Amino acid sequence: MSAALDSLLDLLDLEQIERDIFRGMSRSAVVPRVFGGQVAAQALVAAGRTVPGDRGAHSLHAYFLRAGDPGAPIVYSVDRIRDGKSFTTRRVVAVQHGQPIFHLSASFQSYEEGLEHQASMPASPDPETLPTAAEMLPRYADRFSDPGMVDRLIEARDAVDLRYVDAPPFGTVGEAREPRSQVWFRTNGKLADDPLLHVCMATYVSDMTLLDSVLLAHGRGGWAVGDVVGASLDHAMWFHRPFRADEWLLYDQESPSASGGRGLGQARIYTADGRLAITVIQEGVVRVPRAPGMSAT
Repeated sequence: MSAALDSLLDLLDLEQIERDIFRGMSRSAVVPRVFGGQVAAQALVAAGRTVPGDRGAHSLHAYFLRAGDPGAPIVYSVDRIRDGKSFTTRRVVAVQHGQPIFHLSASFQSYEEGLEHQASMPASPDPETLPTAAEMLPRYADRFSDPGMVDRLIEARDAVDLRYVDAPPFGTVGEAREPRSQVWFRTNGKLADDPLLHVCMATYVSDMTLLDSVLLAHGRGGWAVGDVVGASLDHAMWFHRPFRADEWLLYDQESPSASGGRGLGQARIYTADGRLAITVIQEGVVRVPRAPGMSAT
C-alpha cells in the first residue's frame, strides 16, 4: 500500500465524538479548499457507521453548500431518518465554523434477488497500456501558469492510480471536442474486504473528473489552467452491483448540457469484466472568468 493511500484511509477513519456525531480532518488539496470528494466520502462513512452491517449503500444525493476550510476539522452529524425492513435512510450535515458546508442523504438496503439488466460497457483500451499521472502530467507543464501545478496534481493522485484514455481538458485547450471522457482508476494498494470502504473510495474519486466532459465541449482547460471558474454544486450516485475500488474501474463520462453558468456531467462506472457498478450525476458551476487568468474559486 502506498503512503498516500494509507494517509487517505486515515482521513476516512472518522473519530466518533458522540452518538451519531463524527469528526474528520482534511488532506492538502490542489486548490485552497477542501476537496469535494473527500467531504462526500467522509459523510458516507459517517452515515454507514450508523447502519447495520448487512445493509449496503445503494444511493446518495448531496449538495455542496460552502467551500470547506482545509485547516479546520469537519463535524458530521447523522440523523437516523428511517430504519425499515429492507431500507435504511440517513441524512448527514457537515459543519465547519458553525455553518453547514455540505449535506448528504444516503439510502442503504439489505441484499435481495431481483430483475437484472444493464447498459453495455463501452469500448476502452486496457488500462495497463495507458500512462500514469506521473508519466502524463509533465507533458502538459507548459499549459499551467503555476510552475508547481504539475507536482500538486501528481500528489493529489498519489493514493489513486487514475489514467486518462484520451488527453485531459488541459491537454487540448482551444480545441472543442465531443463532450465525452474516459478514465480508468483503482487505488494504489489493496483495501480491506469492507464493502462500505470500497463505496466510499469510489465516491472520493467520482468528484475528480466528472465535469471534464463539460470543458471538452468548449475547448476549455479547466480551473488549473485558469480559463474557467468552477465548483461542484450537487452530486448523486447509485450503486448497482458489488465492486472493488482496488481493482480497475472504467469511469465513462459525458455532458448532455451546459447553460446558465452551470454544467452537467453524467457517468457510468464499470468493472473490468463489464459489470455496471455505479451511475453518477453531478452539476457544477462552470463560468468563464471575467479577467484572463483568473483562478477558480
